[in-house]
Amino acid sequence: MELHSLKDSFDRVAKKRKVSYSKTHEVTDLIVQEINKAIKVMQSSTLEYKSELAELKKKLQEVSPLNQLEGAQKELNIALIKYPKALEKVFNRDISKAYQNIEFDSPIVNQIIASHFYRQGLFEVGDCFIAEAQDAEAAVAMRSLFQELYQMLEAMKSQNLEPALKWAAANSNKLKENGSDLQLRIHHLQFVKILQKGSRDEALKYARTNFASFAGNHMAEIQKLMGCLLYSDRLHESPYAHLLSPTNWDTVTDELTRQFCNLLGQSYESPLSATIAAGIQGLPPLLKFMTVMAGQKHEWQSMKQLPVPVELDKEFQFHSVFVCPVTKEQSTDDNLPMLMSCGHALCKQSINKMSKNGSKTFKCPYCPTDIDLTQCRQLIF
Repeated sequence: MELHSLKDSFDRVAKKRKVSYSKTHEVTDLIVQEINKAIKVMQSSTLEYKSELAELKKKLQEVSPLNQLEGAQKELNIALIKYPKALEKVFNRDISKAYQNIEFDSPIVNQIIASHFYRQGLFEVGDCFIAEAQDAEAAVAMRSLFQELYQMLEAMKSQNLEPALKWAAANSNKLKENGSDLQLRIHHLQFVKILQKGSRDEALKYARTNFASFAGNHMAEIQKLMGCLLYSDRLHESPYAHLLSPTNWDTVTDELTRQFCNLLGQSYESPLSATIAAGIQGLPPLLKFMTVMAGQKHEWQSMKQLPVPVELDKEFQFHSVFVCPVTKEQSTDDNLPMLMSCGHALCKQSINKMSKNGSKTFKCPYCPTDIDLTQCRQLIF
C-alpha cells in the first residue's frame, strides 16, 4: 500500500534527524570540553592568554565541527526535501477530478449531518447545526431518542445500571426477538457489583428475583454466577476474577448501543461515518482511474457505471448485486432483475430478448418451465 511507503519515508526522516541530533550533541560536547580545559589552564597560569587561546584554536580546528556536522545535516536535508513530495504523491490534494456532478437533496443531507451529531452525543453541536441549517427539523426527533441512550451510557460510566435495566425491561420482548441476551448481561453486571461489595445475601436475593426467567436458555452462565457466592469476600482471588474485568462493562455498553440502534431501525455505525470511511478507501483507486481517463481525453461525468471495479472491504458491502446468468452483466436501473414464475431470476433485457418482447413464451435456462413475460415481476436490489 502507498501508506507503507509514506511510513518508510517518515521513518527515514526520523532516523536522519536522530543521527544529526546525536552528532550535533557529540560535537558540541567536545567543543565545550576543550573550552573548559582552556579556561582552567588560563586560570591557573600566570602567563599571557595568547598562547592558550592559540592552542584552543588549534584543538577546535582538529575537532572540525563543521566538517563533522555537514554530512549528517546534508542527509537530513535530503530526507526532508523528499518527504513532502511523498506526501503529495499519496495524499492528492486535488480530488475535484473524481467528483461527479450530482444534485443532492439539501434537507436530507442536513438531516443526516444533524443526526450524526446526535448519534455521537454532540447534542449542543447538533442543535447549533439545526439552527443554522434551518431545514433539519426532522432530526430533532432523533435528538430525544439518542439523548435517552447517552443518559444510560453516562450512568454506566459511574457504574449505575438502573437506567439501562429499566430500558432493557421495557424492551425485553423485542430483545428476545432479536436473539439478544442484553438484559441478562446487565443483570450479570449488577449481580457482580453487589457481590463485590461483600453483600452475599443481597446478591443471592437479587439472583432469585432476576435470574429465574433466563434459566431455560442460560443455565450454565447462571450456575457460574452462583459459584461466585462462595468467594464473596475474595472474588478478585477466585476462579471468577475475570468477571471483575472492566472489559465486561465495555462489552455490555457496546451491545446496549447496538440493540438501541437496532430497535430504532438505525445502523450501529453512523451512516455519515460509514459513507466518509468508504469514500476515503475508494478515493485513491478512483483518482488513479480519473488520471488515466483525463490522459485519454475521455469524459466520465455521463457514465452510470465505472469501467473498473472500486473494491471496498466487507464492512461497506451492504446490498446484494445481481449479475444476469445469461449475459453475465450486472443489473442496472435500465436493466433490472426480474423474478420469473418458476422462482429463477434474469435481467429484464434477457427476458425481453428470449420472449421476443413478450410475443411468445420461452423456457427458463435453469428448468423446463415455460415462462410468460406477463407473469414476471421486478426484483428490488
